Amino acid sequence: MPPYDPSAFAPFAVTVDLVVLTVREHALCALAVRRGEPPFQGCWALPGGFVRPEEDLAEAAARELAEETGLRAQQSGDAGAAGKEAHLEQLATYGHPDRDPRMRVVSVAHLVLAPDLPAPRAGGDARSVRWAPVEELLGHAGQQAVPLAFDHAQILADGVERARSKIEYSSLATAFCPEEFTVGELRRVYEAVWGVALDPRNFHRKVTGTPGFLVPAGGTTTRQGGRPAQLFRAGGATVLNPPMLRPEV
Repeated sequence: MPPYDPSAFAPFAVTVDLVVLTVREHALCALAVRRGEPPFQGCWALPGGFVRPEEDLAEAAARELAEETGLRAQQSGDAGAAGKEAHLEQLATYGHPDRDPRMRVVSVAHLVLAPDLPAPRAGGDARSVRWAPVEELLGHAGQQAVPLAFDHAQILADGVERARSKIEYSSLATAFCPEEFTVGELRRVYEAVWGVALDPRNFHRKVTGTPGFLVPAGGTTTRQGGRPAQLFRAGGATVLNPPMLRPEV
């Protein structure tokens, strides 16, 4: 066999794109940035950028998140919930030859989940940045979707479906909550992510009866109004048994 010749293969670039989801005002929202540079200048897009030679993919994703939004990420698999740091995990890889008009670019998308956070700050090549309802970006019930740059609409849709599926069988829904939260606040996360209304009593029974899902935090709160509600923390379970099955819409 002839010796391996790297020059026989066309070079291409690697980027990371971020599907950053949070729950704001009882709605599932995604982070969107308005591009300040070509291509797609002025269009809304997912935050992200090129991977530097010295970075691995997770490092690049965490850097881009911090540079473009000011948010910090907690790597998938880290123990516990670090305050208001965002959960970060790899989503999928996108490599259509024509996905970027500049050159051949392969993007490794990451899913980021964060509690209700204030408006992020723009940075890098982002002209502005905002939390946008997912239904607005993807369209819903005949509503026209907001056009997104590149193939970011597909990446966003994949990220939303990943989040909807994972909260069925894992404790990932607590990543949308503050460090201490009520069962009612957790229920509203499920309702926002799934887009359905859940029976409060049935939900309370399921989450408090699932081993390792929640542990009492030792206090109460009246921040939701009404009578004091018990505060909980994530219990550390990575797999829910039985799972929280998504209702059919």
